[in-house]
Amino acid sequence: MEAAGYSSTQIEGIKRKLEHHLNVREVIRKASGESLDLKPYEADMRHLIDTYIEAAEPRKISPFDGLSLLDLIVKTGIADAIAKQLSGLKGNKDAIAETIENNVRSKIVKEHLNDPAYYEKMSALLEEIIASRKAKAIDYEKYLAKIADLVRQLEAGRGDDVSAKLDTPGKRALWGILGNDEAKALRVHDAVMQHKRDGWLGDDRRERELMSYIYNVLGDVAVVEKAFGIIKAQREYR
Repeated sequence: MEAAGYSSTQIEGIKRKLEHHLNVREVIRKASGESLDLKPYEADMRHLIDTYIEAAEPRKISPFDGLSLLDLIVKTGIADAIAKQLSGLKGNKDAIAETIENNVRSKIVKEHLNDPAYYEKMSALLEEIIASRKAKAIDYEKYLAKIADLVRQLEAGRGDDVSAKLDTPGKRALWGILGNDEAKALRVHDAVMQHKRDGWLGDDRRERELMSYIYNVLGDVAVVEKAFGIIKAQREYR
């Protein structure tokens, strides 16, 4: 609402009015008995559905049904992904760009804890691409190529500079948090895999025990705590 020109006082007034009308609606709904409890009818409804409703086997229209926008960009290319999922924006280049950027940003936020160093790098690249687009420093086709390349890196979960030995998300995340020290990351990974006990996550005693083995590798409490945050977020260590 601020972007639309409303003052903070007006915004608060609108919120109060909205809350008032929602409360009035709820009072009326309860007073009129509009809220219908369907539980007594469940058995009869199930009988009617089972008896009279039939459905044929679903027919697959596209091998890409159910894919997210970012998945579609990787699998079909950005032009086809836009045609399939963003055709409703009717060629509005800014709206299309902002939709893709919001999807990328959402992915980065969601995955950030799994590998902070990598996703911070991806976030910086995204902001750089957005700034170039808004400043019209690159044309639309170059923008699409850059954002598509960023999406491919994001979906892969690794950059081109990562060693083949770092072949799991956990190893790559440790590598990033430990200053790109491959040997140290692999030693921490091995220590966790060797010493973690069933049900360690959330068990204070077992967590401290595992941290002690990691400390034997890293020898620095602050670094151990950072690495341990990564380890707790990674599925492969659970």
